[in-house]
Amino acid sequence: MSWGSELWDQFDNLEKHTQSGIEFVERYTKFVKERSEIEINYAKQIRNLSKKYQPKKNSKEEEENKYTSCRAFLSTLNELNDYAGQHEVIAENLTSQIITELLRYLTELKAERKSHFHDGRKAQQHIECSWKQLESSKRRFERDCKEADRAQQYFERMDADINVTKADVEKARQQAQMRHQMAADSKSEYSNFLTKFNQEQNEHYYTLIPNIFQKLQEMEERRIERVGVSMKTYAEVDREVLPIVGKCLDGMTKAAESIEPKTDSKQVVESYKSGFEPPGDVEFEDYGPGQSMKRTVSETSLSNSRGEAKERPSGGKSKGKLWPFIKNKNKSPKQNKEPLSNRFNEFMASKPKMTCLRSLRRGITLNSHVRNLIEGSGPEDFSHLPPEQRRKKLQAKIDDLNKDIQKEMDQKDALTKMKGVYEKNPQMGDPASVDPRIVEMAMNIEKLQSEVQKFEGWLAEVEGRLPSKSDPPRRQSGLYETQNSNSSTVANNCAQDRESPDGSYTEEQSSETQVKVAVANTPEFDDEFDDGDEETLPTIGTCKAIYQFEGHNEGTISVTEGELLYVIEEDKGDGWTRVRRNEEEEGYVPTSYVEVFLETNAKDS
Repeated sequence: MSWGSELWDQFDNLEKHTQSGIEFVERYTKFVKERSEIEINYAKQIRNLSKKYQPKKNSKEEEENKYTSCRAFLSTLNELNDYAGQHEVIAENLTSQIITELLRYLTELKAERKSHFHDGRKAQQHIECSWKQLESSKRRFERDCKEADRAQQYFERMDADINVTKADVEKARQQAQMRHQMAADSKSEYSNFLTKFNQEQNEHYYTLIPNIFQKLQEMEERRIERVGVSMKTYAEVDREVLPIVGKCLDGMTKAAESIEPKTDSKQVVESYKSGFEPPGDVEFEDYGPGQSMKRTVSETSLSNSRGEAKERPSGGKSKGKLWPFIKNKNKSPKQNKEPLSNRFNEFMASKPKMTCLRSLRRGITLNSHVRNLIEGSGPEDFSHLPPEQRRKKLQAKIDDLNKDIQKEMDQKDALTKMKGVYEKNPQMGDPASVDPRIVEMAMNIEKLQSEVQKFEGWLAEVEGRLPSKSDPPRRQSGLYETQNSNSSTVANNCAQDRESPDGSYTEEQSSETQVKVAVANTPEFDDEFDDGDEETLPTIGTCKAIYQFEGHNEGTISVTEGELLYVIEEDKGDGWTRVRRNEEEEGYVPTSYVEVFLETNAKDS
């Protein structure tokens, strides 16, 4: 159905309709633009979310990636990042394929519409001008006819009047003839204008206007078709990314299916296995006159803490244990006194909560602080670690060194080949220029090989000392007493987080409560670190070192395997025994590293 034949008289309405069509395209373009902005913001938020939960370098999260569940979560975050990328692709395609094209099309559409309606108004003005000319000629013809009639009537009166002269009658006759001639000319002009107008009007309503309206109809149909194509593209933009989005979701599903609880449990064993055998049975010793009974060493560093808390009177003033070394009024590994403000700042800075040492007996795993002690920085030979963990660290170090050696050897081989090429083709380069680098590589390889030998020696030492499954169990006091001075930090944090002032077990307190406790116990805190006027303790027995211990921290003492020492203070339940080598050398050693023989008087006391 054609607009030209059906809507020839609806010029104004068509003008309004086409204008509303342009406004619709503008509104749809704005809709797509806002959708694109939403996609960009959504992708940005998804990327920020993925980045927020990515493990930080040298952090607890990165360390936990050895577990399948943590690796699966990391894979999920990576897939989520790719998923965000697909939403960015949607935004880019919406902008390039729809928004940009529609904006350009709108400009063309407005110009085309303006041109068509300009032609329509021009044709309308022309027909209106022709109509005005026709009306003017018609009025002039009517006026001339009336003037001719009046002149004819005047001539007839003059001719009938006998009193009028012949000259006047002739003049009236000439005037009437002139008027009749003017009326005849006006009639001819009016006839010509009428014919011309009818032709122009016929051309206007059957040719010009239909053609213009036909062009407007085609323009409007193209506009509607263009909107339909844009809507189809809108859906296709989403559909194009669905395969990749599906792959992202499949990757998340695959990551979830890769979680293996048994493997994670095995990894926990590999991470925290100390290599020590559990303590054996305690033999029964009968009492006899004149016979001395050996004093049984505490079974574990965790066993007596609760008993000590129960024995303290509830109404008396008690001091909370701040370090595993502290035993009543006797001074433990010596600490330099420092301003309370420094200790308070350190106390407030330690945001991560520690699991109390007592909680280890309830099966609660060590947190990141303890793992840092086990796997963190320490002596080069990792002697601060339990045997099993030390063996793993040494083996990992050897593997890294071997990789470095292989890398250096590959580079050296490449330089050697390059030198050979230079020798055959001197124009390519000077062979002597490669020699310093080759020598440097050889020195690096030699240095790394010596490092490997050193660590292999330590590894052989550790593997020779690890107890086999067939070895009889030896009594030890504690799981983590082998961690020399680092254990003090663990117990210190534990005491702050899980011990109440009277030594009893409490739930974790808020930061405000801990601050109040720290401030309230300021004098007692200083008392525990007071180094002055320490009395020389008497010898209560002897001990023999069954393992070598490197005492790097203040308050500890280094011992060698098989060395005999004097015991001046037995293990009070914290896993440390105070020993003396001579009058000037004394300190703490792990109870599990020595075999203690107490004197009879000490046993009776």
